[in-house]
Amino acid sequence: MTQPEVTIVVVPRERFSYTRQSLESIYQNTKYPFSLVYVDGNSPDHIHSYLKEQAKQKKFQLIRTEYYLSPNQARNIGLSQVQTKYLVFIDNDVNVAPGWLEKLIQCAEETEAAVVCPLVCIGEGLSLEVSSRACTPRQKLHSKIHLAGGEARIVLEIKNERARRKVHEKHYFVNRSVAEVQDRLKRRQCEFAEFHCMLVRIDIFAKTGLLDEQLLNTREHIDFSLTLTNAGEKIYCEPESVVTYVPGPPFEWSDLPFFMLRWSDRWELSSLEHFSQKWDLTKKDKYFKKRYRRLGQRRHQAFLRPLVRRLSFGNYYPWWEKILVPIERKLNQYIISRYEQQQPKQEIVVANSQPEDFPIKVSVR
Repeated sequence: MTQPEVTIVVVPRERFSYTRQSLESIYQNTKYPFSLVYVDGNSPDHIHSYLKEQAKQKKFQLIRTEYYLSPNQARNIGLSQVQTKYLVFIDNDVNVAPGWLEKLIQCAEETEAAVVCPLVCIGEGLSLEVSSRACTPRQKLHSKIHLAGGEARIVLEIKNERARRKVHEKHYFVNRSVAEVQDRLKRRQCEFAEFHCMLVRIDIFAKTGLLDEQLLNTREHIDFSLTLTNAGEKIYCEPESVVTYVPGPPFEWSDLPFFMLRWSDRWELSSLEHFSQKWDLTKKDKYFKKRYRRLGQRRHQAFLRPLVRRLSFGNYYPWWEKILVPIERKLNQYIISRYEQQQPKQEIVVANSQPEDFPIKVSVR
């Protein structure tokens, strides 16, 4: 049997309840040969049981921790197990379209790119399926664009004889319908890709080192892309490869602890501070002001806003949210502090793809 030249590394993004749909889409829609490493960062028991069963059936490598992982920490754990020419980083809430992997590989081979990202769509929009009997709603993937490549660079601005380093970031075709811009979606070189899904040539890590684990929950894709550009490497977007990022809601209650940590104020503030210091950026720029102003917004959209609607019997009153935001922030700080106090240093258990083999323990700093 020919050894695959690509390894898919699946990592947790912000919840666990889409695990089954995402993993099934990979195996149903990927004909190109691949190995798979699944990094399971403390998923709830029913998800863990499902993954153990799937790892045994499909003979992929399952790496389990009994504590939550930041995205870059999980990616580096998966990266340490890769021995192929290429790897794909993909989040556990992504649904892939048929032919997605072949197109990424083909683009990488033809362009010699270090990174190739697909057309990343977002959400499961509803469409109507018309039959002779009725019109019935069904879920429709791959229809609304989240990212089709973009621009990311540091701009030097001189103002009042003072130099300021600012980030320029632009997403192509964000929130546009695929059908609306189909004729404009062409393979192109770009300046950044997102970790929802990206193909990476494995040898570039000899230049760049591992992913920066001090970026706990944000700007890690921009950091990686800037690092690649500085190393003289190319990034491409291949829109013939299509995947869809499927955020919640709905959420399961077991998603809540990880989601609260993943998008905690503490992790976000720490990440923004590290990113600005690492690249010597001015924090007085609107790029950072916007992110500080929207601190905790993902939590508020996912949980606080639905709570306001429920308390208001289906209506939405912004003043309710303004009252609850400071309370929610205090609660988030308390939850994260309690969680961090309860986390001892642990070991990562790596389950081999061969079920008869014993697990391997990998030490972690």
